[in-house]
Amino acid sequence: MPDVLRMAGVRFAYPGGATILDRAELAVPEGSYVLVRGPSGAGKSTLLKLLCRLEAPDEGTIHFRETPYEAMPPETLRRSVAYVHQMPQLVSGSVRDNLLLPYSFKAAAEVPVPDDEGMRSMLDSLLLDSVRLDDDASSLSVGQAQRVCFARTIMTVPDVLLLDEPTASLDAESAALVYEVAARLFREGRTVMAVSHAEASPGETTHVLRVAQGKAEFE
Repeated sequence: MPDVLRMAGVRFAYPGGATILDRAELAVPEGSYVLVRGPSGAGKSTLLKLLCRLEAPDEGTIHFRETPYEAMPPETLRRSVAYVHQMPQLVSGSVRDNLLLPYSFKAAAEVPVPDDEGMRSMLDSLLLDSVRLDDDASSLSVGQAQRVCFARTIMTVPDVLLLDEPTASLDAESAALVYEVAARLFREGRTVMAVSHAEASPGETTHVLRVAQGKAEFE
């Protein structure tokens, strides 16, 4: 399989901090399900942020398929490589406003906008049947907000889904549903990379990537 993401000689450090990645090399196969492991503070979240261009490397290059990140507008890249934060990131407004947010950007101009029925179905599939589309997003619990963020991301059907401990705020049943939906996307041909604790591991992992001592290497 060709590589969907590739890093070459990537070095990264936060200002004034220690080096997180040091000339890291990585090639992620298209259509794989990668479980990202490593000690706390090793750079797992940083790796995902680099892969969706929320951070930029100090040295080295990152490619989406054959295109270097520098040649892609960030909003276009994030339409293809989507990142779900560990903590929910919602905007002011209703649940509907948040679910429709990605469709307000130029990069999603050709993506069909879901109707209320489609959004309702997605929420129900994540055990959010008690959440109404007109509810104020600020009224949601952390667990509900995280699932709304997850729904918002996967509704745009990205090529690559980056999950940064997406179940950290969820109970066991909700966590299982999140991974079930991620697994469905994987079976449909999408690439999934998930930072996850052992007790919440997705069941369809094809590769395990270990991030430690400045490197990112498949076990």
